[in-house]
Amino acid sequence: MWLRVVQLLRPSIRRPILSTSFSTMTDELKYRLPTNVVPTHYDLTFYTQIAPNTSKFGGFVKISLDILRDSSTVELNSNDLTLGEATISSDASQIQQCEKTVDAEQQRVSFSFGQTLKAGSKAFLNIPFNGQLKNTMTGYYLSTWQDKGETKQYALTQFEPTDARAAFPCWDEPLLKATFAITMISTPDSTNLSNMPAISETTYDPASHSETSDIAQLLSSFPPSDKWKITRFQTTPKMSTYIVAWATGNFVHRETTVALPLSRKTIPLRIYSTPDVIHQAQFALDVAARVLPIYEEVFEVEFPLPKLDTLVASDFDAGAMENFGLITGRTSAFLLDPEHADISGKKNVAMTQSHEVAHMWFGNITTMKWWDNLYLNEGFATLMGEVIILGEFLIFPEWKARESFISDHLQSALSLDAKLSSHPIEVECPDANHINQIFDSLSYSKAASVLNMLCNYVGQDKFLKGVSIYLKKHLFSNAVTEDLFRGISNATGVDVVRLMDNWIKKQGFPVITVTENGNGIKLRQDRFTEAGLATPEENETIWNIPLSIVTVDANGDAHVDKTALLEDREKEFAIDTTRDFKLNRNTIGVYRVLYTPERLAKIAAAAAKQDSIFTLEDRMGLLYDIMAFSKAGLAQPSGLLTVINALGATEKEHLVWSSISEALSGLLFTFWESPQIVESLRAFARTLFVPLVQRLGYEYSQDESTDVTQLRTLAISSALMGQDKQVIAELQARFKHYMETGDDSRIPADLQSSIFITAVKYGGQAEYDAVVNIQEKPKTPTARIAAIYAMGRTEDPVLLEKTFSYILGKSRDQDIIYFFRGLQSNVSARRKVPEFFKTNYDTFMKRFEGNFMIKSLVSTSFGGLSSQEDLLMAQTFFKDKDNSKYHMALAQTLESIQTRIAYINRSSADVESWLSEWENRPKL
Repeated sequence: MWLRVVQLLRPSIRRPILSTSFSTMTDELKYRLPTNVVPTHYDLTFYTQIAPNTSKFGGFVKISLDILRDSSTVELNSNDLTLGEATISSDASQIQQCEKTVDAEQQRVSFSFGQTLKAGSKAFLNIPFNGQLKNTMTGYYLSTWQDKGETKQYALTQFEPTDARAAFPCWDEPLLKATFAITMISTPDSTNLSNMPAISETTYDPASHSETSDIAQLLSSFPPSDKWKITRFQTTPKMSTYIVAWATGNFVHRETTVALPLSRKTIPLRIYSTPDVIHQAQFALDVAARVLPIYEEVFEVEFPLPKLDTLVASDFDAGAMENFGLITGRTSAFLLDPEHADISGKKNVAMTQSHEVAHMWFGNITTMKWWDNLYLNEGFATLMGEVIILGEFLIFPEWKARESFISDHLQSALSLDAKLSSHPIEVECPDANHINQIFDSLSYSKAASVLNMLCNYVGQDKFLKGVSIYLKKHLFSNAVTEDLFRGISNATGVDVVRLMDNWIKKQGFPVITVTENGNGIKLRQDRFTEAGLATPEENETIWNIPLSIVTVDANGDAHVDKTALLEDREKEFAIDTTRDFKLNRNTIGVYRVLYTPERLAKIAAAAAKQDSIFTLEDRMGLLYDIMAFSKAGLAQPSGLLTVINALGATEKEHLVWSSISEALSGLLFTFWESPQIVESLRAFARTLFVPLVQRLGYEYSQDESTDVTQLRTLAISSALMGQDKQVIAELQARFKHYMETGDDSRIPADLQSSIFITAVKYGGQAEYDAVVNIQEKPKTPTARIAAIYAMGRTEDPVLLEKTFSYILGKSRDQDIIYFFRGLQSNVSARRKVPEFFKTNYDTFMKRFEGNFMIKSLVSTSFGGLSSQEDLLMAQTFFKDKDNSKYHMALAQTLESIQTRIAYINRSSADVESWLSEWENRPKL
């Protein structure tokens, strides 16, 4: 699943983790289904009726069972379904249930049959069921779209992690794999989709009674005049319930074919959507066609399905979902304006599609045994889909995927994992409330970063060979962490289990403190937290750290030692400290490095040189480490400002400039209630970025490099951060031209967010209304999201209240997080957001029950606060709330506020002093 909304987003949360003990065993007994019987095959038949007032579905499921122990009861998952009388057949006899017990809290139903089913036998369980279709974005749900002013609906599924049980009674745990034969019954004009291709489609007229008695009985309650389409699909391979999928609606599609190198078969690839947006779906289809053959070749495992579809959904909670053979996701995840696509939009679509295709192997063919190993799915799909395949296999080399990984994933992972309220990558998650919360930067980004570090240490070819060994050994079955590491050990000869165990199973990450002596360097590792070094009781873990030390020889040539490991608390390494050196070459390691101020100054000076031995990735890592150390009190923010000032004099790379912008934005976010610091930081930002704007201008060309395009966009947005009057005036003029003429040709796709925000922030009612109209009738998904952010950036109190009212009355559920993020970025609204959330708490809890969204709303609403009064307010409000669905996000948010308070108290004078000296510097 793709959750950049994540990070996504990707997500947000934490609590202290219990050690694996008796409590874990009892949790398993409480939250896991009994194993007296297991499913092997589902025959699932159901109808879908979408109507203006009441939409519903219903059918029956026949489940083939293996009886493992003598049993007279069968227990499985069901949630919010009306179940008919169950029957079970065994040894040519059919037994009706004698008792049914429903556990709504655990989402289970238990059937008692009054007769013992013998161990070693087989049985067939038949359960009729009915359910309501709602706009929940979970289970089997409704989605709406506008067709020439008319609201239309269709239905689709989202089962991960635990919502297949809301669509049909089943054993809804990843370990309990089975095959599925699905029959969908729908209106004749609908298109029916599922994991496998259709093997037949027929029209059923009740008057003809041409169908089986089961289907005739199922449809007998409808008027005889109704006609139905019956679509039967091929049986799936053995798979988990959370990747079962189907959809029915008036879809259209685009299609291509792809030749697969290993299986030597040619299969169709299709992308489906509603008719109004299908013209924007070609790019996502093209990406799938390019990456699918590469995955098959790299993993040395055949793609097992006869087709691969993608469905673009109008309403979707996460970013996208890897259902086997039927990928689903948001419009913003898969749609692009073919004429005016921005770089960030193209990256998002390509990464999403590649990520989901990677899941066809990681997650679908080979599946984690339980959700505590979610990272085996998500960490690998992130690394493979977004870095190795797109970058190393030259799909989009111009995007610098490996370098971008540092800012896109590594730093977000370290930021979250620096909290005491973080969690290990492999994390205990007994029930659904816990499972939903671990879809976060640790399961995705930290897991991907740790795997990337391992890949670099053992070598990519051997790493991928080990992955192939792992997949082949666990085809269509389930696995745990040690299974993966044994596969890589077999390919490399390295004891990967020992090397990586603490990276996966322990919370946090290390900081390496570097001191110099006559023999070289002495290194010490301690757990790093956002409040500084961990206390002794929090500092027990010793990680095996690949150091990747870069040194310089007498000729000035760089050498990298990838074999060096820090396996103890302290260790000395002999290097020549009279020459430049640095740990963590290319910022691949999942740790930070703390140098003495003198060494840091030398590295920064060397990094700023045109012929520096330090790479783009080194410069990014240097900045991010200093940012984190200044926040944690291990360095002064004045040191960060000094490094920014030095790099800004010579830097040419977009990604380093992006890190600089991020650092300044972070300081403005922290000291937002200190007017003098804010004004000085804005002036500093203007001196850095306005010259870039003047050099690069506002016009984009198809002939320019991707780096130039991205640098221009960044320079303009960062000059706006500095409130440069000329840049503001230019963007206002471009939006004014659009308002007066309806011509948006002066609003490049890469600048639309900056232009919309500027227009609303410095404008009035007319500009606000124009952006609202764009949001409601967007040309592209990215235009809608940009407009939503802009609606939250108005500084007019009346218009702010309109935005809050819009959230409650008109916003789509999937878009609400964009509204909150736009508002949190607005200092005029930052304290209004938590009050709005508190006032409407019950509404939001009901609106997003069971979704990923609620935890993000908690962290976004309160995460920008910075005073002791704010902290007390948040603690008081949540004190009597049931926070079981978001306790991790809440703990992390409260910790963030505490850290920010300490940062402000500790560092305000230092920041003011540096900025004062900078402002009074001699002018050239």
